[in-house]
Amino acid sequence: MPSIKRKKGDIGEEVAFSYLEKHGYKILERNYSTKFGEIDIIAKKGKTVVFVEVKTRRDALESDLYPERNVDWRKQGKLIRTAEYYLIKNKYPDETSWQIDVIGVELDTEARKANLRHLKNAIAVG
Repeated sequence: MPSIKRKKGDIGEEVAFSYLEKHGYKILERNYSTKFGEIDIIAKKGKTVVFVEVKTRRDALESDLYPERNVDWRKQGKLIRTAEYYLIKNKYPDETSWQIDVIGVELDTEARKANLRHLKNAIAVG
């Protein structure tokens, strides 16, 4: 049985997935995992490959108002290495345009709503 934290994360990822699809992103992978780390969503917008980290907060029970702040330098390094591995493994040309975005999702379980912030190109790569 999944933990409460995992369930919260799954809901946040579903919210982010729906948002990305509505905004013209083509979803390539979900929960892509390697020895370097995991990426929640890999998508394509135009010619750019977009690696998306989703961070979720539930109600006012959690102290950090902005869940996306939880992507620290260690997590950023893992995301970069995992993204680079994905591009190499899938034989993307070196000149492929790519970026790492972070989506923060705040769940209001009482009102059954979600607020979302999409930080595009949130992590400097290259």
